[in-house]
Amino acid sequence: MTYIIAEPCVDVKDAACVDVCPVDCIYTEDSDNMYFIHPDECIDCAACEPVCPVVAIFAEDDTPEEWDGYIKLNYSYFGVSQ
Repeated sequence: MTYIIAEPCVDVKDAACVDVCPVDCIYTEDSDNMYFIHPDECIDCAACEPVCPVVAIFAEDDTPEEWDGYIKLNYSYFGVSQ
C-alpha cells in the first residue's frame, strides 16, 4: 500500500508534505499541477497526511471513491502498475 495525493492538491502544490517526507518520495515537475507519491518508495509512514493543508493525501485503501482515479494517476505517473 502507498499514500495517494488526490484532487484537492490540483493547482495548490503546497510543499508541506515534501518537507516532512523522511524518504523523499513525493515528486513534481514545474509543468505538473500537483504532487505525486512514488508507490515503490513510500514507506507508509503517514507523515505527509496530517500536514497537507488541503486534505489531499490518503492511504490508498482510504482514498474517497470520487477520487479513485487519482490512485491510477499516481501509479502511472511513475510508470508503475497497481
